[in-house]
Amino acid sequence: MKEIYFIRHGQTDYNKKRIVQGSGVDSSLNADGIRESLAFYEKYRNIRFEAVLTSALKRTKETVNLFINEAIPHAAFASINEINWGIHEGKSPEPSTHDEYKAMIKAWKEGRLDERIEGGESAAELGQRTSTFIEQLKQRRESKILICSHGRTLRALLCLMKEEGLEHMDKYKHDNTGLTKVQLHHGKFEVLCINDTSHLPN
Repeated sequence: MKEIYFIRHGQTDYNKKRIVQGSGVDSSLNADGIRESLAFYEKYRNIRFEAVLTSALKRTKETVNLFINEAIPHAAFASINEINWGIHEGKSPEPSTHDEYKAMIKAWKEGRLDERIEGGESAAELGQRTSTFIEQLKQRRESKILICSHGRTLRALLCLMKEEGLEHMDKYKHDNTGLTKVQLHHGKFEVLCINDTSHLPN
């Protein structure tokens, strides 16, 4: 039996300004994001995590750095980086880009998973790399694992763990440091909670 805690990274200034980060913008947490990460640590610091896994982007490592500083083994995986949003990354929101984003989400909901923003990554490609990560996760020996990743990537991971198609990604929401907790038993995942933010102040 494995118990796995998935969280989204804490807030960055890009989140606050609603600027697309994706995998191409390697931003740091802002002051609110640091407070969110501290609140998560304070609530879950007594869980005996045996490993901390993050994406290769620094905002995820910064979010769980207090756990890593306790000498819990840490590893970074580019396979759980945020999706690449191509030409939208690093740009302030505009009506044209928002319309293109909505059209992309609509295409994915309709099962057209090979569609992509220009220069970016498709939902199918995101699914391929997150599937690889899940298979690696199943092979790990630790029984309690903390994983920090990104909003769209967590949507894909949830679909895969629940054995749903990626066209269902957008029914799942992940706030900054929102916790999704799962159990893995005999190769099957059971989702215990999704996007728990009870550690955050009201």
